[in-house]
Amino acid sequence: MHNTVHFVLQAKGGIGKSFVSTLLAQHLINETGTVRCFDTDQENTTFAHYAALSVSHIALADPSRVINPKRFDTLMETLLTEEGNFVIDTGANTFSNLLAYMVENEVFPLLNAARKTTYVHTIVGGGDTLADTANGFYAIAQKVSGTRIVLWLNEHFGDIRTAEGKPFMETQAYRQSAARLTGTVTLFKRNAATFGEDIRKLNTKRHTIAQALASSEYTLMEKQRLKTFGQEVFGQLRALKW
Repeated sequence: MHNTVHFVLQAKGGIGKSFVSTLLAQHLINETGTVRCFDTDQENTTFAHYAALSVSHIALADPSRVINPKRFDTLMETLLTEEGNFVIDTGANTFSNLLAYMVENEVFPLLNAARKTTYVHTIVGGGDTLADTANGFYAIAQKVSGTRIVLWLNEHFGDIRTAEGKPFMETQAYRQSAARLTGTVTLFKRNAATFGEDIRKLNTKRHTIAQALASSEYTLMEKQRLKTFGQEVFGQLRALKW
């Protein structure tokens, strides 16, 4: 995998965009040895706090806290002129601006012309988050072109079924967008008292899985569960047809 650009996009906040960004970055490090990471969230710079990933924060808001779309140009200059693999975490507060910027400026054809393989990663959550995240997924799939889409299903919030009990994969939003997908990665629901607490600890400390496995701050069983979780996610990522 070389010269790839991965945008993590979803309109709803708190759905796991930064966590997915960290997992993507760790996967790219595991597979290629290096990654360049950027955080465009203007409120919750979670991704930027992962020291092991050396994430750069892109300031998009002016002094009055209004998003200035032209400031995306700085990020695009880097993506277009420098080589490597890139992960860009986008906040809910920049979603609409960035999506409009991508469409208006034909970002994906431009990156493709620069010999970059681009991917948009978007998350659909279960439970009460399904309706909003499904709408976000559909909007992305319908509006962007010239890129590949990876769908992440996050079971942490509940079963990924509609209020009527229909699996998301059987909904119109999914069926009308399925042809755009490179593949799907599932963050499976695990025991909240064990796996859930360990992943919460990992996120609170802003550690990568590799850091946790090498740290004395985690018990042997915590390390075992985090190792199992990592193998599950990274195995799904390796299986995708990049």
